[in-house]
This record gives sequence, structure tokens and C-alpha cells, in this order.
Amino acid sequence: MRSKHGIHVHGFPNLFIVQPQQGANLISNVPHNIVDSAKTFARILAHMQAQGLSRVEVTAEAEEAWLQLLDSGPGPMLGSVDCTPGYYNNEGKGWEEAGAGLGRGYPWGAVAYFAYIDGWRNDGKFDGLAFQ
Repeated sequence: MRSKHGIHVHGFPNLFIVQPQQGANLISNVPHNIVDSAKTFARILAHMQAQGLSRVEVTAEAEEAWLQLLDSGPGPMLGSVDCTPGYYNNEGKGWEEAGAGLGRGYPWGAVAYFAYIDGWRNDGKFDGLAFQ
């Protein structure tokens, strides 16, 4: 899956995804991920309601820029080709073969991601999203 923040997918308007990849990544406190995503969704939906908008979608450019940012980091926390083949290492092939940023999280870690996304949702600009 390609996304921005692990939440928004170009081509799927009004879809909000809760999952750890391409965001905070595989942290031990998954409920924190769920609650933080809910805060982001609520802020976007409140903005849409206040503005009388009915559609939101990430732009293709913003999605691509996010994946390139993820690629600038050290790589996935899990997914070494040396591990037993399974879900976490693309069946023994590693995530590099899967494509840009697909198995990665925010390059500076979960705490930095949560600080970043908090600033992103609270500045009211929602950079990378297109509303109608």
C-alpha cells in the first residue's frame, strides 16, 4: 500500500486507515497508534464539517513525497531477509523489493512521528490533502 502518514491513500477519497506502517510503524503500544489516528481523523472531519466540505483525498504528489521521506531513513525496523520468511519480511525477500517506503515508518521513530502528526493536524492546513 502507498499512503501519506499511513492514513490517507490517493485514489480513495474519504478513506481513513488505522495501521502502523508508513507512520509510527510497529511500536509496542498499538492502542497509542489507534488513539492518535482517531485524533487525526476527528480533526480532519471537524474541519470538513465547519467548511461544508464532503470529500477529502491525499494528492498523488503528497503521497509520493511522504514515501520518499520514509525512504530517506535507515530502513524498516523489521523485515530483514535473514529472518524466517513471513509477513514481516515480505516472505523472505525483504521490503526493499516491495518498493519505496512500503515497509517503513517515520525515519526518526515513533515519538518523533507522533510529535510531527500532532503539529500537522493542529496547524489547520492539512498539507497534502485536497478537499471538496
